[in-house]
Amino acid sequence: MKRCLRCEASFHGEDWRCTACGYTPRTLEGFPAFAPEVAHAAEGFDPALFAELARLEARNFWFRGRNRLIAWALRRYFAHAQSLLEIGCGTGFVMAGIAGAIPGISIAASEAHVSGLRFAAQRVHGARLMQMDARAIPFTAEFDVVAAFDVIEHIEDDRVVLCEMHRAVRPGGGILLTVPQHPWLWSEFDVRARHVRRYTARELRAKVLAAGFEIVRLTSFVSLLLPLMVLSRLARRAPGADYDALAELRMAGWLNAILGAILACERGLIRAGLGFPAGGSLLLVARRP
Repeated sequence: MKRCLRCEASFHGEDWRCTACGYTPRTLEGFPAFAPEVAHAAEGFDPALFAELARLEARNFWFRGRNRLIAWALRRYFAHAQSLLEIGCGTGFVMAGIAGAIPGISIAASEAHVSGLRFAAQRVHGARLMQMDARAIPFTAEFDVVAAFDVIEHIEDDRVVLCEMHRAVRPGGGILLTVPQHPWLWSEFDVRARHVRRYTARELRAKVLAAGFEIVRLTSFVSLLLPLMVLSRLARRAPGADYDALAELRMAGWLNAILGAILACERGLIRAGLGFPAGGSLLLVARRP
């Protein structure tokens, strides 16, 4: 069900005209725009990075490994899901991975920065795309799964986002999250990536429970590579005018293959039921009762 962000009425319909108050959101570059005031802003993320990010994602072991972990989690914990909303879809790389791994699932995706939607539209032609602020989601009990992959750490009011996700997902459905872990790993990388925080497992669990969800699975990942990650971040902790926020994504092909193989082994252990207590990131699966 759609939700009017002006009068809060719920309504059905093919278009976005509210049947209660008549409000219709603007359109920006062909996308419904529910928060046009932030569509071109640099809040939370630097939109100038989208083009380079889109080029690097498909080659990088971390993005590819995370996609495979996400696809597995969706199949394992939401086997009967028919619809999914991805919040903060960026260039659409994860969305494309889901569409390829789970044919037939209906995908909607949002991004605050309209420039990211241009890339996403090229990657998945059948998805419903919209410009949106995650703190105000225009749906009520609409989706089987609502997901955010390395998104909520960019938002100061993450509790509001989780409550909005709870509103948008159907009872019996759930959410899937990935976030960066360990505040002690904070470095210039996080500053340049416009992160507000890195999470502890306890903090993420508490916030998700407070939003009304039941935790199904919570585990660290990028765990076997954590020592290398620590060394990399320590080596690049000092700020500098020439700091390159995407430098970690550029590496020799042989190294990328080795790191990808290590993540594949880790993924196998997670699939087998092992939970890692520490790692560069957290994966959380939760259900709405």
